[in-house]
Amino acid sequence: MTGIDSVVLESVIVHKVGNPTRSEQLVLSNEALSIDDHLVTGLLTKYFLTPFNEAEQYQFSHLSDLSLNEVYTYAQTIFNEPDSFVEQSKLLANFLHAKSTHVKVKDGELYVAKFSNLPFGTEYISGIGLFKSETKETFLQLKTKEEGWGISAEDGIAINKLDKGCLIYNKDGADGYVVCMVDNTNKQQDAQYWIKDFLQIAPSANSYYHTDAAMGMCKLFISNELQEKFEVNKSDQIDLLNRSMDYFKNKESFKMEEFAEEVLHHPEMIETFTQYKQTYEIARQVNIDDEFDIHLKAVKKQE
Repeated sequence: MTGIDSVVLESVIVHKVGNPTRSEQLVLSNEALSIDDHLVTGLLTKYFLTPFNEAEQYQFSHLSDLSLNEVYTYAQTIFNEPDSFVEQSKLLANFLHAKSTHVKVKDGELYVAKFSNLPFGTEYISGIGLFKSETKETFLQLKTKEEGWGISAEDGIAINKLDKGCLIYNKDGADGYVVCMVDNTNKQQDAQYWIKDFLQIAPSANSYYHTDAAMGMCKLFISNELQEKFEVNKSDQIDLLNRSMDYFKNKESFKMEEFAEEVLHHPEMIETFTQYKQTYEIARQVNIDDEFDIHLKAVKKQE
């Protein structure tokens, strides 16, 4: 995230959350951290917020009723009743503990934070952060002694890597809020409990979402599908990938028919691409519009 110098970290509380299947306990705090050092406050704010891509947005969801999404409800209560922060943070920790049953889920500290002056487009708004620290690193600590120096090893948190995070903007609450998410420990694993079981969020179908999904689909089509259906060599694939990237970099909007004609050219390839899009959407559970504005941040991510 950019522009975090203006952000105010108003309050933060820490709870210890273990994996109940390994008999790891839930240890709750009764009050927020007392932080008097501006340097520590700044480091915490940077640790919490830097990893987020504010263009990649989600929203809380539920199969039947949004009000049944626990994290959404607890966050909504904090926004509406600021004095309930500590109690709602305990409910969040309890819910996370109940969802931490997968064998790959590690114990760690859950930080619940309140922010003000968060940049959101041209506005500055309030927000709530949920951050879980699972990875510890060993640091060497030098200490002065009467006859020189002493050295010891201590375990601590590396502030340049956030394991898991969720930033909830106080925006569009009736639709599930605007949410950003980080999960650096289980990107490709089964233990995606953070996004699926705990947060229960779904991607927002904005221009970033469509651009990112369409570029991912085009890359897989050119790299895998074409090779199975047509006689293409490596240099042909590279040429198609380059033409595909140039289209997204140089156009302001994506048009399915225009893209197929300018990049693929051949009618047989275009027909195969159209069929592949339908298969891809079903398999990946995404819905890519035939026309949308291209988001440059998504293009840079895919590039």
